[in-house]
Order: sequence, then structure tokens, then C-alpha cells
Amino acid sequence: MSNRKQLKDKIENQIKRIKKAEHDQGPNLPSIGTLGLVMILPIIAGVYLGHWLDDRLEGYSTHWTLSLLFAGIVIGVFNVYFLIKD
Repeated sequence: MSNRKQLKDKIENQIKRIKKAEHDQGPNLPSIGTLGLVMILPIIAGVYLGHWLDDRLEGYSTHWTLSLLFAGIVIGVFNVYFLIKD
């Protein structure tokens, strides 16, 4: 019976150490590459879509490109915020 108690104590100590290490480590931040992608992809998509829409209009226009550029920036910032928050 003492072997079982020793084994149980060892396992409980290891569980405590693992939980303490996880707590001390803090939040697990995603890699910088992932953060870059979730920030840049909406911006690129917005500029591409805006440029495509501006090409469909008569004359020289950048209204859609600039509008969707700013929308992509806002979406990218929210993406990064929500990714880091979790």
C-alpha cells in the first residue's frame, strides 16, 4: 500500500508543478507570423476589392480603394486584438 501512496503523491506533486508552470508562463501569445497575417490580409483584401470597384467606375477614382483600405485596417486591428485577448 505504501507504493501506491508514494506513486499518488508523486503524481499529485507533478500535477501541482505543471499547473504552477502554466500559471507562471502567462498567456500563450500566438506567433508573430500569425499576428501579421490576421492584420495584413484584411488590408490587402480591402485594397484589392476597392481597386477593382474603382476600375468599374468612369474616370479616375480612389474612393472605394481608400474606404476599403481603412475598413481593412480596422478589421485587422480587431482581429489582432481578439487573437491576443484569448
